[in-house]
Amino acid sequence: MFEGGTALMPLDKYPFSEKYGWIQDKYGLSWQIVPSEMDEMMRKGTPEQLARVTKAFLKMKKFDLVKLQKAYKG
Repeated sequence: MFEGGTALMPLDKYPFSEKYGWIQDKYGLSWQIVPSEMDEMMRKGTPEQLARVTKAFLKMKKFDLVKLQKAYKG
């Protein structure tokens, strides 16, 4: 474990994901790890692009960047 933090959802297999984890650090901030490319899409995309990427992502059990890129491009 990590000093002063909490595993909100330990890294494990869940019905919606084969590998997922969610932690909270000692300051109360919650963290999830995502690919940097997806982070960039979500920061720079138009509302329409964000909706498509979100819709595609919610169907995934693991990140598929090719599908996310296609959704982003329309």
